[in-house]
Amino acid sequence: MDLNKHYDQLFENSLIKVKTDQYEIDKQIQSPSDSRRGLTLLARPSLETKGQIQKFLVILKGLEPDQYYYPDSDLHMTVLSIISCYVGFELKNIRVPDYIELVQKSLKGVQPFKIKLKGGTFSPAGILVKGYPENNTLQQLRNQLRDNFKGADLEQSLDKRYAIQTAHSTIMRFSSPLLRKEQLIAKIEQYKDHDFGSFTVDSLELVYNDWYQRDSKVKLLTKLLI
Repeated sequence: MDLNKHYDQLFENSLIKVKTDQYEIDKQIQSPSDSRRGLTLLARPSLETKGQIQKFLVILKGLEPDQYYYPDSDLHMTVLSIISCYVGFELKNIRVPDYIELVQKSLKGVQPFKIKLKGGTFSPAGILVKGYPENNTLQQLRNQLRDNFKGADLEQSLDKRYAIQTAHSTIMRFSSPLLRKEQLIAKIEQYKDHDFGSFTVDSLELVYNDWYQRDSKVKLLTKLLI
């Protein structure tokens, strides 16, 4: 897919929602009763790129202090949501070794690859940093995972919400009405092409997670070297 075109369209559509107060406020972020859990394969940005993101978040917090901002420990790029979060999912419901084995099988022929993080953008529910893979390795990996899971008798919900094709990282979610909407829009437009640096994906994490990938809720099942 044309990532530039996709991200531009996401920005334009989301900007309309922000301007007309139709953006999605997440009511469950602070809820202690949120028991949605899932299974995700993800990559972590480097310390350097996390540092650049946090500098951006400091600026955003100055404008909108009441929103939900991702700490360093929670920043991630989703490779594939294997089981989308839902109420009632527990690890005891599945055979974790079978999932690890299938993910390992899907890494065949996959080499380490780079992701360039360039620009911030709105989504209907918050703010993302746009990611651009240097080649088609990420897509190759996702296709191999999809093919292998479709042929396996394992619980999965691949692509039921949407077929992930980007390499973005969510860094902020709307958790309350915006206070300085025009200033926030201006800042996102200013950072639309900002260079946050690049990182190499040379390992992946298979995790049992909540909706927000909060470190306090995430259980690392295995770390796989590429």
